[in-house]
Amino acid sequence: MEDTCCSSHKPACWVGVVLVLLAGGFYLTGKIIEQKDFTPMVISVDADGKVSAPPDIAVVSFGVQTGRQSSAQQAIKLLADRMQEVIDAVKKDGIEDKDISTDSLSLNPAFDWKDGQQIPRGFEANQSLHVKVRDLDKIGAILSAVTAAGANQIGGVDFTIDDPEKLQAMAREKAIAKAEAKAQKLAAELGKSLKRLKGFSEGGGYSPPMPYAKANIALDRAGGAMMESVPVPTGEQDITVTVTLTYELN
Repeated sequence: MEDTCCSSHKPACWVGVVLVLLAGGFYLTGKIIEQKDFTPMVISVDADGKVSAPPDIAVVSFGVQTGRQSSAQQAIKLLADRMQEVIDAVKKDGIEDKDISTDSLSLNPAFDWKDGQQIPRGFEANQSLHVKVRDLDKIGAILSAVTAAGANQIGGVDFTIDDPEKLQAMAREKAIAKAEAKAQKLAAELGKSLKRLKGFSEGGGYSPPMPYAKANIALDRAGGAMMESVPVPTGEQDITVTVTLTYELN
């Protein structure tokens, strides 16, 4: 007996078989596409660039300490008189008002201890200044002048670069060139080539170093003590920029 379904409806039977085969084929093709990784290969490289330059600014700190005085008023008056002489001496060396600033100012009671008892011994006043010196050849002369004028505390000398941005740009250019060369070499070793830049980051820059010189010199004004014009070498400072480049590969 003939199969009445297939004999009377042959087109319908074949259509069903074809649909099943097509569906299976699409499923398998989809699975193959799904398993293939289309994520592009990327590499990241970093490099640094360094530029060295001599500093062009010095910040000198110094001050006046009055020692024990019988009253607060006397301590403040002595401090004011001596500090004015110090400021006048600085200005004679060509320092402008904008480059002179107060770092600290204090007035404190002074005490001695005897048999567990606190004994008042008057008052002490202190004031310190920061002076920005733009002519570095004058540093030694300024230190000499202020100590002659009454400064009896020398805090330190900080060297810095007034406008480091141009030097930072030069260091960045060097870092980028080194990173590009490094990326090209790495891509070649992987059998690839650079396609396009995908990311960039930067670090480093310019941080002024710690104070070059530190001193705490107590000078006796009454004895006429005076600091010689000491040599203060400046050396060079480094500006380093680090960059990271991320590339997509072909």
